[in-house]
Amino acid sequence: MKVIVSEIPDDGLEIELNDRIQAKDLNIVSPVRAALRFDKQDADVIVTGSVEGTVMLQCSRCLADFAAVIAGRTDMVFHPLSTIRETEPGQLKGDELDTAFYQDDCIDTDEILAEQLLLNLPMKPLCSADCKGICPQCGADLSVAGCTCKRTETDPRLAVLQQLLPKKE
Repeated sequence: MKVIVSEIPDDGLEIELNDRIQAKDLNIVSPVRAALRFDKQDADVIVTGSVEGTVMLQCSRCLADFAAVIAGRTDMVFHPLSTIRETEPGQLKGDELDTAFYQDDCIDTDEILAEQLLLNLPMKPLCSADCKGICPQCGADLSVAGCTCKRTETDPRLAVLQQLLPKKE
């Protein structure tokens, strides 16, 4: 959905969305739900609200694909693209990280939703909290079934000291 900046009323605009969106780096499997508020402040637009969607992720331990509900809040300030001066360096300061730009008097809500879902992805996605991962030797999924691999866990830094111990026969 596109919001036309010049059509935002002085008292603000509230919209609720339940749309399927396409995102470059996300596999979104259900419609994204959002409640957004647009407030004009001169030529700038302040966007606040909440976003929730279901995306397919890959477990960091067992590499299985799973669906995860991602939810987050947004608080952004949109400036007209025409306010950027070409001579300014393109580096943002800490207080400008929630800054975005719009052009042609239009803000695309799909971009806001996709960005907020990306920003709220877990650093280490897990299919379940008790996922055991895969066996480093045979590759079996330890959450599904055990494996018969013999595990000798010796710290490689202490392997030299292992040679000093008498051999068991």
